[in-house]
Amino acid sequence: MKFRINDDVVIIAGKDRGKTGKIIKLLPKKGKVVVDGINKAIKHVKGRNGEAGERVEFFAPIDVSNVAIADPKDGKPSKIGYKVEGKTKIRFARKSGTVLPTASKKTAKKVVKK
Repeated sequence: MKFRINDDVVIIAGKDRGKTGKIIKLLPKKGKVVVDGINKAIKHVKGRNGEAGERVEFFAPIDVSNVAIADPKDGKPSKIGYKVEGKTKIRFARKSGTVLPTASKKTAKKVVKK
């Protein structure tokens, strides 16, 4: 999967088409991502042990094919490319050629635990 946590993305298909947000969770085995503020769903939870039932709102996963990286220069959808410089592999936006920041695994785990 070419996406990383904290990437700015644009929704290119579905009910939230045109909206932007940050990736907060990756589900690589299912081919889905969770984007903050996109694809809001409501789950009804039944009351237990005298507690009242409630409605829980959450952001449901969206398929990777419906998401594109937001170009850092103009914010429009772009594809992700890779190039090797020396011994490092760098991600870049193909539309403008701008290098995309890469988060380390430690940083990604801290963001998910919020």
